[in-house]
Amino acid sequence: MPARELSAVLFDLDGTLIDSAPDLLAALDRARARLGLPGGDHAALRHHASRGAAGILAAGLAERPGLDLEPIKQQFLDDYAADLWCRTRPFPGIEQLLGRLVKAGKPLGIVTNKISRFADPVLEHAGWESRFACLVTGDRVKRPKPDPEPVFAACRALDVAPANVLFVGDDRRDVEAGLAAGTMTAVAAWGYIEPGENPGNWGADLLVRSPEELWAALRLESGTESEG
Repeated sequence: MPARELSAVLFDLDGTLIDSAPDLLAALDRARARLGLPGGDHAALRHHASRGAAGILAAGLAERPGLDLEPIKQQFLDDYAADLWCRTRPFPGIEQLLGRLVKAGKPLGIVTNKISRFADPVLEHAGWESRFACLVTGDRVKRPKPDPEPVFAACRALDVAPANVLFVGDDRRDVEAGLAAGTMTAVAAWGYIEPGENPGNWGADLLVRSPEELWAALRLESGTESEG
């Protein structure tokens, strides 16, 4: 880990803190059913879960080129909003990591391109409303990631200098946004990494394969560890 003082930690949401792919792909299956198509290959489509509705639909309906995706997208989003915490859960080890960081006195924030319509209820379902000191969503900024604007917004909300912040995410856009804002960056390799992609080439300070590995890399001291 870089030798800079760590004042706060920012996280991406989908693919970093939570595994939302099952519920997103269930909404895709409903879209496919309305078109007379069978359910999609969830294993093959999983890595698209952090790419927004447009990316999921483009990949999940690839056998129907030329479709007008806009009305399909609106129904997809309504379906997802109705069932966004059926099988979605924090990734293994995330709850323990968050508890450890809080015990170590590190403020936490979320920077996501997910819009507040979905991000707010996800945090409520996860029980994280008081765990995170700020939530910056894609509709609360003019320019979402990979632009650094949302990272700067989170740093202002936490009253910390970007140079002393670590931004953790599973997508190249997270690393690009963090680097442009001047934060330290870490790739959550447990997330939605595209097959064949090498996140080691993204220029991040850290590449970690589990929340436990991230905690070990930070080398922070804390009091009694918390599972929540």
